[in-house]
Amino acid sequence: MRKGAMKNTISSCCAVAVLLSCCPDALSQTTQSIEEVVVTGARGKPRTVSDSPVPIDVFNTETIEAVSYTDTNDVLKTLVPSYSVGRQPISDGGTFVRPASLRGMPTDKTLVLVNSKRRHRSSVVSIGGSGTQGPDVATIPSSALKSVEVLRDGAAAQYGSDAIAGVINFILKDNTEGGSLSINSGEYIEGDGFQTTITGNAGFPLGENGFLSISGEYSKADYTNRGEQYCGSWFCLDKSNPVYDSSAWYGAYTEDPDFMAAAANASLEDGVVQHWGQPNTEAARLFFNAGYTLTDKAELYAFGNYSQSEADGDFYYRYPSNGTIQDLRLADGSIYSPLEKFPGGFTPRFFGEVSDYSLVTGIKGEFGNDFVYDISGRYGYSEIQYTLKNTINPSMGPDSPTSFRPGDLSNEEIQIQADLSKEFDFGLPNPVLVAFGASYMDETYELVGGDEASYATGDFATSDPYGFCDGGSPTAAGSDVISAGSTLDCANEDDPVYQVVGVGSNGFPGYSPEYSGEYNRDSYAAYLDLSTDVTDKLFLQTAVRYEDYSDFDSELIGKMAFKYNLTDTFGLRGSVGTGFRAPTPGQQGTTNVSTRLPNGFPVATGLFPASSPVAQALGADALKPETSTNYSLGLTAEFDKLGVTLDFYQIDIADRTYAASTLDVSTDPTSGDAYSNYEALVGAGVAGAESIGGVFYFANAFDTKTTGMDLVLTYPLTWSNDSETDITASISYNKTEFTSDPSQYLNDEDAFDFENINPEWRGVLTANHSFGNLSLMARANVYGAYENSDGSGASMSVQKYDPIVLIDLEAKYQFTDNISALAGGRNIFDEYPDEDKIDDMCCGAKYLDSSPVDWQGGYYYLTLRYDY
Repeated sequence: MRKGAMKNTISSCCAVAVLLSCCPDALSQTTQSIEEVVVTGARGKPRTVSDSPVPIDVFNTETIEAVSYTDTNDVLKTLVPSYSVGRQPISDGGTFVRPASLRGMPTDKTLVLVNSKRRHRSSVVSIGGSGTQGPDVATIPSSALKSVEVLRDGAAAQYGSDAIAGVINFILKDNTEGGSLSINSGEYIEGDGFQTTITGNAGFPLGENGFLSISGEYSKADYTNRGEQYCGSWFCLDKSNPVYDSSAWYGAYTEDPDFMAAAANASLEDGVVQHWGQPNTEAARLFFNAGYTLTDKAELYAFGNYSQSEADGDFYYRYPSNGTIQDLRLADGSIYSPLEKFPGGFTPRFFGEVSDYSLVTGIKGEFGNDFVYDISGRYGYSEIQYTLKNTINPSMGPDSPTSFRPGDLSNEEIQIQADLSKEFDFGLPNPVLVAFGASYMDETYELVGGDEASYATGDFATSDPYGFCDGGSPTAAGSDVISAGSTLDCANEDDPVYQVVGVGSNGFPGYSPEYSGEYNRDSYAAYLDLSTDVTDKLFLQTAVRYEDYSDFDSELIGKMAFKYNLTDTFGLRGSVGTGFRAPTPGQQGTTNVSTRLPNGFPVATGLFPASSPVAQALGADALKPETSTNYSLGLTAEFDKLGVTLDFYQIDIADRTYAASTLDVSTDPTSGDAYSNYEALVGAGVAGAESIGGVFYFANAFDTKTTGMDLVLTYPLTWSNDSETDITASISYNKTEFTSDPSQYLNDEDAFDFENINPEWRGVLTANHSFGNLSLMARANVYGAYENSDGSGASMSVQKYDPIVLIDLEAKYQFTDNISALAGGRNIFDEYPDEDKIDDMCCGAKYLDSSPVDWQGGYYYLTLRYDY
């Protein structure tokens, strides 16, 4: 269980041993425990953590502030072992909104609440995987948080779609006075990625009966690079790499000093043409929370946010003759090459500006006879505006600009909700708490078209655009340019006159009018939740929920949970429930063409909506909701000061939404299915189909079973010299496997990686020791082994990644009641996961880019803080 010891959470066992050995005095025999009260998972009436029938982690202000990160995603990753978030470079929207997971499930299967109200989704839909479109947790400044409650259990019957894996409830500060200001700066051991973050909070009274708490954050971080110079068997810029072959065709470029000098400027950053690491980022975020007591039984409240952030990162390097940088025969018969614009090749640079704002307001209180009510309205909006620089629209030839606005994405939500509860006496030993409510929600996802050049189909999207040749012989127009001095050779199939290149801004083609527009839906929901202490030892809870979507059939789901106190020390708890998650409008409408690595080689790959004519021609079916069944059984125990919770769970999901493996596309009539896919694209009217090397779509691809275990141990130590040591150990086991055959949608590599790419074991151990004005923290982040594959069938290669432990250390000194400073390091021994050994990565990448283990190396920082 989580007690007051949670205030500073989790550390390294070796650090604990050191702290114990240096304090030989006997431990104090008295400890005062504080029961934490939670509102998540308890409709209508708060309960303590120890009385909750489902596992809930509670982290208070002091615990949150003790984590050196300011990005709330990273704070959660540090405190909750079953929560993970990775860094995904060259990942389109994933560069700007990082996808996360809880209990092995992607973000969109974890419901995010702020002050117990649903948080709106981000406008970014992850390309690939489950196509996650969840809230952007990073828009919530950690300085705004009073506490965080993490419900690690399915709760769709209580809260609705998305709560399959659990619920994260961010409780905002409600101070009427005082505040804080802190400045944090740091840099990686590699000497890059310098970061500065300024955070603050201020509380104000609103008259005699209200409060206004305002929190803000400004952050700026430089890019990092953990790769090496671009080198592959197809093109290599690193002459010291064993792969390099000066006699290969590309040697004509790489042995040319002028080309190599120009290649140093191919990226908008330094001489490495393609960077692997965190992007450049800058963000300003603001959150407010306000309340005003009208009477002793009624309170008005409002909270909301405004966030503006931007980031930029590399796409893949475009080298000569890669399908984009090709010789083209112009209208006068001369030859043009994009090398005239970019003499060393080029690396498209992707920029995203994310705007996010929301407002929630309502009134809550009691009617007569203790009838509790909460009536609220919510508005949330997220938008990302894309810009692409340092690239071309190849089909426009020399007329192409080098900067584009490929379009915008936005997600808008409006919700009206009423929650009511009252205790009724039904003749049982204790009253029954009856909680019920209803809501209406309207959602709109929009793809806003880009500038015309970003999607325009130029002359060079087709072969011989000016009609110079006919059956291998020149036409009259061809003869004219030949007589004028052109080198045109219609009999040579490799003549630039036959060259076909891609359509749209290379790297991320813009949204054309055909693929722009709005996707709308509305939904209605009603729920009923009953709970009571049947005896002094047994608590029971049951809930049912009905939801009706305009674009799907209605759903009825339910849940039952219990808590039984075997003794004053031991308790059992468990639950069983059903759930669902409706595909978002964004998942149903997203279209994207980007460079991916379906076969270990960069090719233009198109994602099309499952209900679109393109995907339908490839065999796709329209998406339908995922359904789930959750089981959990746990033990809670208290041994004097030692708190223990052990929970086992299983999550079965049917019709799981996932991206089908990329289907090859080829214009070669002898390529079988790849040519059939090309013909399907042409038949569906896809511009530039000739330049697309792969296609995929989201599908209800398979069924899965996830089993797991969460163990949490807390132990607060008070020493005879009045110093304190708080110890927490959190250990998570999680494994997901298929319960249906995924081969219709996933190839061998994707199926293997789905089950094996994440560690089954994850642990966090933390010790905080305080004496006088000095406090020390040690934390061990433990990752178990995991595997990654490349290839398929008998030719599949598998790499097993060894377990790894990352150690954090921090020291804080309180100079006065108001001023403190802390210095620390994350991953102080500069540990990295294993490098890629099976050539699954390319283009200068050394580490698996989707690795669950951070691959940025050690980081050191200093923070100054002022409290008033």
